[in-house]
This record gives sequence, C-alpha cells and structure tokens, in this order.
Amino acid sequence: MTLERNPAFAEPARTLYTCPMHPQIEQDRPGSCPICGMALEPKTVSAAPEDNAELRDMTRRFWIGAALTLPVFVLGMLHLVPSLAHVTNAPVSRWAQFLLATPVVLWAGWPFFVRGVRSFRTRHLNMFSLIAVGVGAAWSYSVVALLVPQVFPDTMRAHGVVDLYFEAAAVIVVLVLLGQVLELRARARTSGAIKALLNLTPPTALRIANDRDEEIPLSEVSVGDRLRVRPGAKVPVDGEVEQGPSSVDESMLTGESMPVEKSPGDRVTGGTVNTTGSLVIRAEKVGADTMLARIVKMVAEAQRSRAPIQGLADRVAAVFVPAVIAVAALSFVLWYFVGPEPRLAYAIVSAVAVLIIACPCALGLATPMSIMVGVGRGAQEGVLVKNAEALELLGRVGWLVIDKTGTLTEGHPELVDVVPFAGVDEGTLVRYAASLERSSEHPLAAAVVRGAEERKIPLAEVAKFRSITGGGVAGEINGRRTLVGKAKFISAEGVSISQDSADRAAALQRAAKTVLFVAIDDQVAGLLAVADPIKATTSEAVAALHQLGVKLVMATGDNRSTAEAVAKQLGIDRFEAEVEPADKIRLVESLKQGGRGVAMAGDGINDAPALAAADVGIAMGTGTDVAMESAGVTLVKGDLRGLAKAIRLSRATMRNIRQNLFFAFGYNILGVPIAAGILYPFFGLLLSPIIAGAAMSLSSVSVISNALRLRRTRL
Repeated sequence: MTLERNPAFAEPARTLYTCPMHPQIEQDRPGSCPICGMALEPKTVSAAPEDNAELRDMTRRFWIGAALTLPVFVLGMLHLVPSLAHVTNAPVSRWAQFLLATPVVLWAGWPFFVRGVRSFRTRHLNMFSLIAVGVGAAWSYSVVALLVPQVFPDTMRAHGVVDLYFEAAAVIVVLVLLGQVLELRARARTSGAIKALLNLTPPTALRIANDRDEEIPLSEVSVGDRLRVRPGAKVPVDGEVEQGPSSVDESMLTGESMPVEKSPGDRVTGGTVNTTGSLVIRAEKVGADTMLARIVKMVAEAQRSRAPIQGLADRVAAVFVPAVIAVAALSFVLWYFVGPEPRLAYAIVSAVAVLIIACPCALGLATPMSIMVGVGRGAQEGVLVKNAEALELLGRVGWLVIDKTGTLTEGHPELVDVVPFAGVDEGTLVRYAASLERSSEHPLAAAVVRGAEERKIPLAEVAKFRSITGGGVAGEINGRRTLVGKAKFISAEGVSISQDSADRAAALQRAAKTVLFVAIDDQVAGLLAVADPIKATTSEAVAALHQLGVKLVMATGDNRSTAEAVAKQLGIDRFEAEVEPADKIRLVESLKQGGRGVAMAGDGINDAPALAAADVGIAMGTGTDVAMESAGVTLVKGDLRGLAKAIRLSRATMRNIRQNLFFAFGYNILGVPIAAGILYPFFGLLLSPIIAGAAMSLSSVSVISNALRLRRTRL
C-alpha cells in the first residue's frame, strides 16, 4: 500500500538569506555576510510578522551589556571629579571594572570578534576587523596593566598606577551594539513597501459552486473558478467580470484615487477593492501568475540589485580598511616615538580611536538602502523598477522615444470609416479585410475585426495566410488573393495605387486617422480608416516631461500625415513615421550617439527589441508580457504621467545616494585625522575611543535614516 503525500503537510519553501550590500551572498540560514560582516536578511518578505533572530540577539546583548557597562563607565570617569579621583585608582574599583567589563567585551561583543577574525581569515577586511582590533587592543592592554603593571615604565604611572581603559572597551561594544540594533530595525522598515503589497491580498475567496458560496483559502483557487466579490471586499485574483456592474478602487496599483467602473467583460486585478456593487468574476491568473505576485517579485529583485554608482563605494571600501589599519599603526608609532608622556597610553588611545571611528559601514550602506527604499516607493505609485541600474539611468534621460498606439493613445482603435471603390460593396470590403486580420495580433487588426462584429458581417475562411511585420497581411479568400495593410506594403506586393486612392487616403490621415488599404485580385478595393483616441492624460504627461527637460520623439508605423497630426496636437518635439521595428532600434541608437540618455516607451511585441536597445526601456503595464520583460521600468497603469513620476523618483533616489556618500566620505575624511590626534598640537585635544564609537554608530544610523526619507518623497 502506498500513501499519498498530503499537500497540507508539505515542507515549506526554503528561505534564503542574503546581504543587502552584497546580494551575491546567499545561504539557507541566518548568519553574517563573509564579505562585510553585516547580518543577513531573508531574501523573500512575508506578510506575517517575522522573527528577526539577529535583532533579538543584538537587543539582548545590548541591554545586558549596557547594565554592566554603566558602573564601569562611572568608576572610570570618577577621576574627573577631584574629590573622588582616588576612587578610580583604588584596587577594588580597578578589579570591579575588570569583572564588569570582561563579560561585556567577551560575551556581548563576541559576535564582533567572530566576524572580525573571519574577515582576516577570508581576507575581506571590514568594519568588524576594525572593531575587533580596536576593542581587543583596549581590553588586552587594560588586563595587562591590571595583572602585571610592572612591565610598564614609571612614566606610565600617573597616580602610582597604570591607567586602565576597561570603560572605553565596554562603552565601545555597547555603542556598536546600539548601532546594530538601530540599523537592524531601520533595515526591517525598508521592506515595508513589499509587506504592504503582500497584505493587499485577501487570505480567502468566495467560490461559487452548485449555486452556493463557499469560503476557501486563496491557495485553493484555480483558473476558471467563479468567485463572488462583495462590496468592500478585495478582489482575490486576476480575472474577468461575469456579473456586475461595480466600481473598483485600483489605487494600490495605479496611485489613482478615483474608482474605475467595471462591467461584464472587463478585467480586474487581485488586491484591488470592490467599492459598490457585487461582482462575479472568473479566475484567469492565480498564485504566482497574478499581477500583484509579479509586482512583488519584481520589486524584491530590484531591491537586491546593484546600481552602477555603487561601484564607487565598492572600490573605496576595497582599500579603505587596510588603509585605516595602516593609519592606526602610523598613529601609534608617531605617538610612541614623538608624542609626550605617557607616550604608550597616548599611542594606544589614538590607534584605537582611529580603528573605531573609521568604520566603513556607512559607506557600504549608502547606496543599497536608498535603492531599497526608492524601489519600494515607486511600487506604491505604480512604477515598477526592474533593477537598480534602470533606476539610476532614468534620471539622466534626455530623449524619450514613444510608440503611438497604446502609449499615447488608448490602444483600443475603432473602425470609423469604410471607403469602398467601384465594384465592391461595403460589406464585402469589411468581410474580406476582417477575415484576414482575424489572424493578426496588431491592435489595428483587432479594430477591423470588431468593426465586422458590430456590423454583424460573417467572416470567411482564409488560406495561405502570411503576415509581414510592420507592413500588412495577405491570404486567399474564396480563391481571391487579398491584401490588407499600408500603401508601401500593397505596392511591394505588386498592386498599383491610383492617385485618387492616395488622395482620399491622405484626407483621412490629415484627420489623425490610420488608413489601411484593401486589395482584392490585385486591385485596390477600398480603404479602412481606424481612429485610436488619445488618452485624456497624455497632454498632461507630455507637459510634465517637458518640465523635467525630456524631449519626446514619437516613432510610429503610421503614415506621415497621421503622425504629424498627432504630434502637433500633443506638442511632441519630433516624430518618425512609417517606421518598422528595426527602424525603431536604429532611431534609438542614433539618439544615443548624441550623448544624452535615451528611454523607449512601448507596449507591443514589436517594441521589445527597441526597449532592450534603449538605455532604459519603459513598458506600459497594459501591454504585452514580452514588452514588460524587455523593459527596465513598467508603468502599471500604462499612463505616461507615471513616467514623469519615475524620473522624479530616479532623481530623488540618486540625490539621496549622493547625500549618503558625501556624508560617509566626509565623516571619514574628518574623523580619521581627528582620531589620530591632529588637533592635539594646537588645542591639546585627543579624541576618546568612546566618542569615536558613538560617532561610528551614529554615522550608519544617519545614512539609513536619510534613505528612509525617500518614503515621503512627493512624486
């Protein structure tokens, strides 16, 4: 007897952990990055509350360490009060500092030593290399001074004893722990956008079966199921409306607050909210195939990608830690051989301060934190960024190449004029053209087919069908050779076009209509005029893009007259008419040679090559999956106003990254010389390792806090 595996008890998908600074690092358990030493975090985000073991551990170590460090700090600082100075150096006080500071350093700070040792073993020196050496040096020196003070010269005995630095070692550990706790909490907030998206999906759905509504887990919904969506409820999956009407709030996808009317035949997206009437939908895409699931996947992958600007930080970080260790060693040598007494004490203090203050964590966090927050912010506005490189390049775009159909226009053209010539009636002209176009995927073909359906004209069988991309279609109907397409295509097929036919086509084109020639038996039988209304938001989007300094080029397969009419109406800077897919690629390449960034926006399969050729490809979310896969940015609603938002987002994110890098570089450029003692000859100031530790922790927290400001950026 065999037992079937119960899917309810199947093993959960394995969680992978990765580093936000080095996304190439992956492992199937929590831990730390072997390159930078930072805590790894789950690669996938769950809507359920997550148990952050690293945060919990660091928090426990921080509070216990802080409780033990406070009396050590007080005892170590009593020398600043003249009447109590003797307490600091009393044997009981010195041993108390040792007993209290040692568990702080060796237990609370143990993860830092583990990561530091591994960094030297793997030759990937990082912030923990500096912390381990600095804290270890301060604590070890103090232990030797307490247990065998006779090894130190008399010049080291300020009050008959050698000074201890247990309080410095303990306080530095506690400050670094505090920085880690604040950093881990802030990093958790960067996944807020994905969590918000995940929470949009309802946990259950109402399936209609046997004329009854049954509530089932969302995971049990299958393609083809009929689902009821009550007023105020969330749409569970992507589907088509069977019964309505109603209004659906799609703001979670598009950022638009106005509900969208839905009636039978319309599409709805999982996660949107049904506001008024009751809907019955038929499930079309479930699970990982839904739009929301794809958005979550795209956002998660983009947040882990690397922007080109991060290469600068990586190159600096590669030499930074060895350079800091060299500076610390040089500082020690100079203080020991040239500095005033007690020279050894000053040498140790300055070297430890240099090691602690020069932590490169802020430098490494500057770019990935801003990218994570920026990508999540874009998702909330319906702007999906495929990778960090696209987000960076988008802000530098100077030219935008846009397709007309489906990008500037609604993408739902209608057959508005039928012009038969002598010997052919209107019904025959539409029947022959629609029969051919039924096998084409072009939006204009769909308009012709719908026109036949609206006129209740039956279609015929087609033989020897062939399609010429960017030209037209051909075939045989009832033994008669039939062609439908552009004038250029018709002529190339050996059919002559009379001047009268050309003039009548030109008159329709000047009215911003697209004209298809229909030829039957090698004679032009008539014209079909298709009009695709311009989107109501296109003019506003063009104006917004011009304000951002972006010039627009409309590249369309339409004839010059139609293209010119649309370009003038919208105020587009330049247009290219009668272009084929290969022509769009050449146009993109020629614009790139001008030195300004080039973006390409489109929605069709024929746009995919040009989208890939552009510096940044922009797919309209209402278009094909091929276009979305080829693009670096997807506008969920298919509204060009989203492109203006995307450019503002890119510029805000890059500005944020530059602020972070400037802060991180400036902090180290100023901090390291001060810690080394450059101010001592002039002002008698020597930076305490405690102050260096506080500054180091605050630098990382400041970078993350600055990145989180992007969540409030107005787009």
